[in-house]
Amino acid sequence: MTVRTRFAPSPTGYLHLGGARTALFAWAYARRFGGTFILRIEDTDLERSTPEAVQAIIDGMQWLGLKHDEGPFYQMQRMDRYREVIAQMLVDGAAYHCYCSPEEVEAMRNRQRAAGEKPRYDGTWRPEPGKVLPAVPDGVKPVVRFRNPLEGDVSWDDAVKGTITISNRELDDLVIARPDGTPTYNFCVVVDDWDMRITHVIRGDDHVNNTPRQINILKALGAQLPVYGHVPMILGADGEKLSKRHGAVSVMEYPAQGYLPEAMLNYLARLGWSHGDDEIFSMAQFCAWFDLDHLTKSPAQFNPEKLAWLNNHYIKHSDNPRLAALVMPQLMRDGAKFEHAPALEEVIALLKDRANTVNELADAMMLFYREPKPDATLLQQHLTDTARSALTSFAAAAQGIDWTKEAIAALIKQVITDYAMKMPQLAMPLRLLVTGQLQTPSVDAVLALFGREVVLHRLAPYLK
Repeated sequence: MTVRTRFAPSPTGYLHLGGARTALFAWAYARRFGGTFILRIEDTDLERSTPEAVQAIIDGMQWLGLKHDEGPFYQMQRMDRYREVIAQMLVDGAAYHCYCSPEEVEAMRNRQRAAGEKPRYDGTWRPEPGKVLPAVPDGVKPVVRFRNPLEGDVSWDDAVKGTITISNRELDDLVIARPDGTPTYNFCVVVDDWDMRITHVIRGDDHVNNTPRQINILKALGAQLPVYGHVPMILGADGEKLSKRHGAVSVMEYPAQGYLPEAMLNYLARLGWSHGDDEIFSMAQFCAWFDLDHLTKSPAQFNPEKLAWLNNHYIKHSDNPRLAALVMPQLMRDGAKFEHAPALEEVIALLKDRANTVNELADAMMLFYREPKPDATLLQQHLTDTARSALTSFAAAAQGIDWTKEAIAALIKQVITDYAMKMPQLAMPLRLLVTGQLQTPSVDAVLALFGREVVLHRLAPYLK
């Protein structure tokens, strides 16, 4: 058997973390077994589906690198196929026309609730041997209902949750086509999975209640059942269902915030799945390891600090030219000046270990690409007479040294010895005059990157 998985989002909104994780698991399972990963867009909700949402899904998949092997397939382009199957089911007696109006069905359910019963369609139009059906009302377009078995159970071995059994008495006859002939979600999914020969359905556990209905329809069609695996939801940091406040935003918000796709993939992979104590791994390793047996049955919890930690790891290990291309748009927006400034890649090499996001890295880099504006109060505090004299000596001696981090460090050490100063008494005003701020990486490394000419030019107005 060739493994065939699918990711089938509804384009009624953006691709969020839960959907991205589902896509990752389905993609990785197909890759693990040399199978096929299919992208299917379930766009039958005409009122809520939008082209922008479709594009957002595709963009999110591309950013993550979850390349599909087949598709994208669009349900709205398969209407003729769905109608063909429904017509055959009507002929075979697996489905029937129901002329109850929505108001009649709601009244039916209200009576059942009042009687303490589970609200459900009561089978008014379900054909049975010897049963006399009501007269077909004039001018009423019927829905089509699936003829669900009345007895027995629906049972499947869920790859994540274990065996799940639902009594057919809990299920009523599902509407599979609306009065205008358009098929419903649960029916389209079944036909798609059948036609596309899906072997493993990996999806969120909010679909568990749909599964028994879909299994019964597949059986009525004589189709082979896929393996189902229902992945628990992702909870927010507060233990509640993921919300926009902490993570349930478009996946495409994350590159905008400075996250790398490999960090996001690594993070999502560990949300509800584990491989021993491994925390950091490549997607090649993940695909080699991934199986459904190690998916947890309990909800996973979104932890933004863990995501930031992973992102820091991948930034530290990223090529500097790649990071330079990523930071450049933000530097340009922030008004960076590149004339007489150090090369981007050299600055990145100095700063990237400290950055949790690409945006943080770009912010930190700006000290090299803007004119310093030392605060007057800070100048008064740190540029003492002793500091000014020491800086004058530093500038004079700096003319004749090799302009390297090591030589600059040795000169700073010599000056603080000569003036009986402590390191901050010289380093603070030095940072302030050259960069405009008090907090920077190692002052010798910063000065080395700026270059002798820029450093001496910025010190000159403040020397004796």
